[in-house]
Amino acid sequence: MQWYFIAALLTILTSSQGILTTLSQTNGRYKYDYATIPFLAEVFKLLASSFFLWREMQFQSPPRMTTEWKAVRLYVVPSIIYLVHNNVQFATLTYVDPSTYQIMGNLKIVTTGILFRVFLKRKLSNLHWLAIILLAVGTTTSQVKGCGEASCQSLFSAPIQGYLLGILSACLSALAGVYTEYLMKRNNDSLYWQNVQLYTFGAIFNMARLLWDDFRWGYESGPWWRRLLDGYTFTTWMVVLNLGSTGLLVSWLMKFADNIVKVYSTSMAMLLTMVLSVYLFNFQPTVQLFLGIIICMISLHMYFAPVHMLVDLPATSKSASSTLKEVIIANQE
Repeated sequence: MQWYFIAALLTILTSSQGILTTLSQTNGRYKYDYATIPFLAEVFKLLASSFFLWREMQFQSPPRMTTEWKAVRLYVVPSIIYLVHNNVQFATLTYVDPSTYQIMGNLKIVTTGILFRVFLKRKLSNLHWLAIILLAVGTTTSQVKGCGEASCQSLFSAPIQGYLLGILSACLSALAGVYTEYLMKRNNDSLYWQNVQLYTFGAIFNMARLLWDDFRWGYESGPWWRRLLDGYTFTTWMVVLNLGSTGLLVSWLMKFADNIVKVYSTSMAMLLTMVLSVYLFNFQPTVQLFLGIIICMISLHMYFAPVHMLVDLPATSKSASSTLKEVIIANQE
């Protein structure tokens, strides 16, 4: 299966995630506990990966599975990073407005490229770096509002703590992705066995989050397992299925492609979501949106197109010796 097919599918699923989440609201609010969505998505990914691992063991040669605890415990780290990241996100939003936070979130595009180079030792050409920076510029441009909608000074009016936390959030997001890619490629273990380990710890940490919420709110609504499916509708289950399927596709890209492909997929998904919102939610398109799309398309072409499509290479000139031979032969004739 080609990576670009998986990347395109990831783009479609990621873009529909925000739309499905919005449609799952009733009168502008959620009738279900939104914290249960990531937990059920982790359980779905765990069950799906376990099923595919079982099939792999039944119908193919025994897959490679490293079971030593020294290797298994490494899969705890992504769950811890995401847990810290989620809390940093919440803290950041106490200092900056959502629009500024969304724009600052594009820093993870650049930080992913930096960590990709530093920790995974993957060399990026100058053209690749320029494409990554253009992608960050394009996504940011598409999100910037005009001065008529908000103050032009709003982006720079937040306390310094907000910007520092925003940078930390971008670094944590990039670190989680780069570390997950390292785990997936550090050995030749079965992808499904790696997923089972990854999502087992993911489900445990999300369950711990639900327990903490119960403790923090004094069990006002009862224990989490009794209200797990309260308020769920067909659309809510589609949100769970979408989030779980997206995670499975990301793990495939981490194993067989890389973080940069994932970054492009999710960035293009954001733009696709904004375009679809024009038709679904009467979102008003802006000049900035169209400019951002154009810049991102240029970045996509610059990063993945073959060099000969980007640079007009001069035709190889004939060597002096071959030219001399042609002259001698012509004179002899």
